[in-house]
Amino acid sequence: MPCYASSFYPYLVTPPSTVVYGGSYHPRPIKRHVTILFPKMSLNNNNNNPSNPNPSSMLTSLTKLLWGQSLPPGLLVSTARATWNATWRLMMSQLAPSDPSGGYARPASKFRLPQKNISSPTALHLYVGLPCPWAHRTLIVRALKGLEDAVPVSVASPGQDGSWEFKRANGPGLSPGLDKANGCRTLREVYGMRKGGYDGRATVPMLWDKDSKEVLCNESYDIIEFFNSGLNGLARNPGLDLSPPELKGKIEEWYRVIYPNVNNGVYRCGFAQTQEAYDRAVNELFGTLDKLEDHLSISRYLCGDKLTLVDICLFTTLIRFDVAYNVLFKCTKKKLCEYPNLHAYMRDIYQMPKVAETCNFSEIMDGYYKILFPLNPGSIRPIMPSTSEHEILCRPHGRESLSAAIPVSVK
Repeated sequence: MPCYASSFYPYLVTPPSTVVYGGSYHPRPIKRHVTILFPKMSLNNNNNNPSNPNPSSMLTSLTKLLWGQSLPPGLLVSTARATWNATWRLMMSQLAPSDPSGGYARPASKFRLPQKNISSPTALHLYVGLPCPWAHRTLIVRALKGLEDAVPVSVASPGQDGSWEFKRANGPGLSPGLDKANGCRTLREVYGMRKGGYDGRATVPMLWDKDSKEVLCNESYDIIEFFNSGLNGLARNPGLDLSPPELKGKIEEWYRVIYPNVNNGVYRCGFAQTQEAYDRAVNELFGTLDKLEDHLSISRYLCGDKLTLVDICLFTTLIRFDVAYNVLFKCTKKKLCEYPNLHAYMRDIYQMPKVAETCNFSEIMDGYYKILFPLNPGSIRPIMPSTSEHEILCRPHGRESLSAAIPVSVK
């Protein structure tokens, strides 16, 4: 599945002399006349200059003048609540489409790889965003297979309106930067370059054909399957098979469990627009985590002794659980660190060569807490939990005793 974000518009703007009743706007004259004395204004744009008023302090002065130390009148509070609720529902309808019950309904990916004929595998380019767990899957498989040179990558960052942008100079390693393939400013511009244009959601991950100027795929699972087996002639580690034929049945069975209840389950919790939808999603999420905890007490990986694609799909959700989903998406029944087997399993994968380099926790937290305005209007980013710090994630996981398999080797 892809990661996407929508611009949060249009906002509902209520004039100061307006009160909302049942969703309709009715003018209401202000009967109270108040004279407000503001400090002397100055053209000097110096924040330390007392003659330059601060909007926050002006608002504080106004509220003290109107109500003193008491709370605002009940009518004002109820009006503000109704206005914000209507605005929130409008923004959520654009950010997270819902079904009739208020449950999150993730849009299907538009571009599927099996329908495409890849004529030139040397012309591929991958677009990702580091906060996105779906894009993270592709980065991990790309690294484990040794496809970094064969499939260059451009890393977008979420803009204030939620769209994916290229605006910062490329830093070391995997970090947001410029569009290396097309020189575009936004991912939407890249999508728009394809024949016939495009007016849908500009999502990551996205696999691009530089020769034909075409979107090949924006479905994450299609991309990781292709990276696993479709580019072995270009891979530095072609012997690694994350979806061996004898395990395909188990991989598909586990994916049918973790995708709706965990991968998409955390989003169903965070984007629920009714209490009933949230309750259903959170119960299914933690019921599945409990089952995974039990299973991983006797099995090193989901399908036995061998790391597979379905493990990577689970990992990219688990690594974000305590830093984002537990708090922002209201997945609060337990933290992942309270599941000893799941947390050790996550550390096992994190410690594999090249995997940690794909995990940028600063970008992950910024992408959730500072961009998803309807869920965190103040855009305040909490401190990262200590259990997600690199030093903790590198502690011995002890899961070798569950497996006789040879550890994953990456060239």
